[in-house]
Amino acid sequence: MAIGASSAKAVEDKADSATEPAQPPQLRRRLGRADLRAVPEARRALRELLRHWGRPGRSEIAELLTSELVTNALIHTDHDAVLTATVGPRGLRVEVRDFVARRPRLRVPNADDGTHGRGLILVQSLADAWGVSAHGVGKSVWFELDSEAA
Repeated sequence: MAIGASSAKAVEDKADSATEPAQPPQLRRRLGRADLRAVPEARRALRELLRHWGRPGRSEIAELLTSELVTNALIHTDHDAVLTATVGPRGLRVEVRDFVARRPRLRVPNADDGTHGRGLILVQSLADAWGVSAHGVGKSVWFELDSEAA
């Protein structure tokens, strides 16, 4: 489910700013608390946004990293989260904001842990840049991919 609001004022502002540059393509989704069905839905929505973006393989990396961030937010917090993906002139930026101040930490995966503990290692390894930004309530974990990187 996309989030946002529209009002008569917002519509008027858009009409008045017809000469301003167009906003970059963006995906914005609210992710329900502990709703892991949101993970494949987020991948599909991102795939649609990135249909004509970047070199071959870049959108698949973006989908994988987005899945990891969304899964982490839904598993490690007991709150909703918000996914935002923006395609700009320099590339793609994906943020997953949650409402828990506790920062994620990189950890060395344990062979006995199955598939757990590898998400941020993947993000660190495959993203061109990544980080954590604090907010008044919670944080955003983000990554960036250059559209032309190999």
